[in-house]
Amino acid sequence: MKKIFLTLILIVLALFVCGFVFKDNDAELTNADYLRIHIRANSNSDVDQKIKYEIKDSIVEYLTPKVADCLSKSDVVFMINREIKNLENVANKVLNDKNFDYTAKIKINSEMFPTRTYEGWTLESGIYDALIVELGTAEGNNWWCVIYPPLCFTNYTGKNATSIVYKSKILEIIKKFFG
Repeated sequence: MKKIFLTLILIVLALFVCGFVFKDNDAELTNADYLRIHIRANSNSDVDQKIKYEIKDSIVEYLTPKVADCLSKSDVVFMINREIKNLENVANKVLNDKNFDYTAKIKINSEMFPTRTYEGWTLESGIYDALIVELGTAEGNNWWCVIYPPLCFTNYTGKNATSIVYKSKILEIIKKFFG
């Protein structure tokens, strides 16, 4: 009897979850739903490209726990606008520590971007809101990702990271019921 009951529960749960999955797949995101991040290197020299990635790591580490508390793109934009000076300080500290003679300028701006693919996720060309990090003259290749919905602000492993624990209330009930 318990096996039949468990099977019925699992079937109902599967149908319930599938209903949500199909519903979510029907809703397509538009350019306006994304907030991108672009870190533009001073130049394409090896040293400028290397520091770009170090700054990327510092900015991602700084923003990830803050983005985790945001529930929408507008929440993220609001938070970043509050943090612009702090973000510039984070980038400029890295530049200063490595004795670079240029600084970072950071802003949120709507700009035209080409089609880009990130880990199987393609963003078509068009106008997107983005956090723009310009290093020095910003004439070098850039690093990009998406802040919202979070594509590069997941799997945070920085020094202040906490373990993520996934829980299922349904699984807890089933385990409690069956013992």
